[in-house]
Amino acid sequence: MTSPHSPSTSVPLWRQLQATAAVLTAIRAGQSATTALEPVEPALRPGVQALVFHVLRSLGKAEALRRKLAQRTPPPQVDSLLCTALALGWQGDQVEEGAPSYDAFTLVDQTVEASKRQSTTRPQASFINACLRRFLREREAMLDAIDGEPMATWNHPRWWIERLRHDHPKRWRDILQANNTQAPMALRVNLRKTERDDYLERLESLGILAFPVGDRGLLLERARPVHDIPGFDAGEVSVQDAGAQLAAPLLLKGLDLARPLRVLDACAAPGGKTAHLLELAPQGLHVTALDIDPARCERIHQNLARLQLQSPEQVMVLAADAREPQTWWPQHCGSQPFDAILLDAPCTASGIVRRHPDVRWLRRDSDIAQLAIIQAALLSTLWPLVKPGGRLLYSTCSVFKAEGDMQIQTFLAHNTDARLLPSPGHLIPQNGINAHGLPENGTRDHDGFFYALLHKQPAPAAL
Repeated sequence: MTSPHSPSTSVPLWRQLQATAAVLTAIRAGQSATTALEPVEPALRPGVQALVFHVLRSLGKAEALRRKLAQRTPPPQVDSLLCTALALGWQGDQVEEGAPSYDAFTLVDQTVEASKRQSTTRPQASFINACLRRFLREREAMLDAIDGEPMATWNHPRWWIERLRHDHPKRWRDILQANNTQAPMALRVNLRKTERDDYLERLESLGILAFPVGDRGLLLERARPVHDIPGFDAGEVSVQDAGAQLAAPLLLKGLDLARPLRVLDACAAPGGKTAHLLELAPQGLHVTALDIDPARCERIHQNLARLQLQSPEQVMVLAADAREPQTWWPQHCGSQPFDAILLDAPCTASGIVRRHPDVRWLRRDSDIAQLAIIQAALLSTLWPLVKPGGRLLYSTCSVFKAEGDMQIQTFLAHNTDARLLPSPGHLIPQNGINAHGLPENGTRDHDGFFYALLHKQPAPAAL
C-alpha cells in the first residue's frame, strides 16, 4: 500500500520506478534534475519528481547498500533502478512523515517488472530480483554493516561532509540534517498591493494554512502549483525563500529613498530580487537588471510583467556580462556610477539543497575554487562602478566559506576603500515548520545564504 503522500496510484508503480531510474541515470551523467525531468511525460512528471527527490535524499545509503549486494557496479540503468528501489525501501515500515511508502514485496515486484519492460535492463531482471529479495531477508544486518559510513549516514558526498565539518565545526550536522528535509513553499507578499495580515486572512478563509516569516513572508503548510496560489497571477505574492527575501531590504536600508537612486542588480535572473527592490522603493528608484543569459532575461521580463513593475522609468533589463562593463555600462548607463549594487554571484548552490537535492551529487570539490575565481572577478569588476558613499551587497546561496566569508575577507584586504557594514554573514539552512505543519523556532525557516554589505568610503579630502 502507498501512503497518502505517495505519488499518484493511477499510474502503475513500475512505470514511475522506470522513469525515476531514468532521471537518476541522467543526473549521474551530469544533468540537473530540472533538465532530466523534462522528457518525462506530463502525466507521470509530478509523481516521478517526488520519487526522484526522495531517492536523491537517500542516495548515499542506497549506494552503500548496493555495494553490499553487488561486488561490481552494474550498468548505469540497472544500477539506477536498483538504487531507486533501495532508496525507497531501506526504511521498511518505519517511514518518515511525508516520504513515499510501499509494501516491501510490492516494491520488489514492481521494480522487477520495470526492469523487464525495458531492453537495457531486461537481461538483468533476475539479478535485480535476487538483490532486492536478499535485501529483504538481510535488511537489518545490512543496515548495521553500513552504519557509521559518512555517505550512508548523511547522504552527501564525502568531500562535501568534510568541507562542512571544516567550515562549520559546530553546525555541520545541522546543515546536513536540514538538507535532507523538504523545504516548505515560501511567499513574499507585495505590500504595494496588499497587507500581509489581510492576505493571511484571505488564505484562512479559503482553508489554506500559512505562517508569517520575516517582514513580509509566508510559509505555506502545503506546496501547491503557483497558479493555484490566490493572487499570484495578479502580482499580490511571489514565490521566494525567506532567506532570499533579506537581500533587497539589506541593500536599501539606510539609503535615502526619497531621492533618485541608481541600483544595479547583477546576475539578476529570474528577477525575484529585482522585483523586491522595486516593491520596496516604488518612487525614485531605477534598477538595471543584468544577466548574461538572454533566455533568463526573458524570465525577468515575465516576472516584472506579472507584478506590473515594467515601467521603463524604473527598470531596464539587459542581457550582458557583468564582468565586462565596457560592453554595456557606457552605452546603456551613461558610465554613471551606481548608488547601490546587488551582486548575487554564481555559486555552488550548496545552501539550497533542500529545494534542489540533485546539487550535492552534481557538484565536485573542484567547482568551489573555480566559482570563487568568478566571484572574485565580479567583485573586482563591479566595485569601481559603486559611487563613493555607495554600497555593494555581495550574496551567494552557499554555505561554503570559500564562497562567502573568505571571499569577502580577501576582498577587504585588497580594497582599502571598502568597509564591511553589519551583515548576516553565513545563514545556516533551517526548518521552521515541523513534520506536522506546526511552526517552530518563531517560524524561522530559510535556505542557506551568505550576505556581506560593503560601504565605499569617499576619498579623503585634499589638504
